[in-house]
Amino acid sequence: MRRFGGIEADLAKLEKAEVLLQSIPYDGTSTWGKGADRGFDVFLEAAENMELYDIETDSEPYMHGIHILPLIDENSSPEAVYKAVLASTRKILGFGKLPTFFGGEHSVSIGIIEAFREKYPDLTVLQLDAHADLRSSYDGSPYNHACAMHKASRDGNLVQVGIRSMDSSELEFIDRSRCFLAEEMHESDTWIEDSISKMTDPVYLSIDLDVFDPSVMPATGTPEPGGMLWYDVTGYLRRVFEARQVVGFDIVEFAPIASLHAPGFMVAKLYYKLLSYYFKHGK
Repeated sequence: MRRFGGIEADLAKLEKAEVLLQSIPYDGTSTWGKGADRGFDVFLEAAENMELYDIETDSEPYMHGIHILPLIDENSSPEAVYKAVLASTRKILGFGKLPTFFGGEHSVSIGIIEAFREKYPDLTVLQLDAHADLRSSYDGSPYNHACAMHKASRDGNLVQVGIRSMDSSELEFIDRSRCFLAEEMHESDTWIEDSISKMTDPVYLSIDLDVFDPSVMPATGTPEPGGMLWYDVTGYLRRVFEARQVVGFDIVEFAPIASLHAPGFMVAKLYYKLLSYYFKHGK
């Protein structure tokens, strides 16, 4: 049994752990840089070499226990993956623990978010991403990575942060009052509180790693210039956890680069940082 960060076996047991970690290594609809299906193993390897005391929060989140669930290995079609993820997430939400998910590409979030919205009708989806992902269909499927947030935008409250690339076809679906473009964020002193004011409780957090600038996160399928840096992202997420009730999150689009260890380590630190904020500030 693999364990996050090499934690003690007792803390990795399902019955003891307060955190569930679900891997969905699907990379079937990505259209340029491939490799997100290999991200989870590199993420775990990095975590095993990471110190588990978090300085910022003066805490050791692993003590709450982290259980790695069996991976979802469905990959026959985008629709089949969506259905498998939806069914699995419905079950996971019945455990009464913190559900966390690791992609794979961003299409895996579609089924996750639908299951969360069934449980939490007033859910806000907070998307950190370089791309709007609002297409209604792409390459003949509504379950494509380019459509990851379309259903979320139609069914409830979607807040988008870090966006700096989109197709003109997405303009009809975007809510500019809830979309915080990277170039506008760069010039604003109020975007953090403005974005939080748009959120209802509870919040589901979906992080596409290309929200980061490629200078610090090159290991993703479609890196876009002008992204956020480490403390931009963590400082913002800390405020979100302080102000809102976060009930789950996913991290997607990590496509490892051979012999480049820093991105994997950064992803492991980001995941662990989210846990530290949840247990320090979570409502």
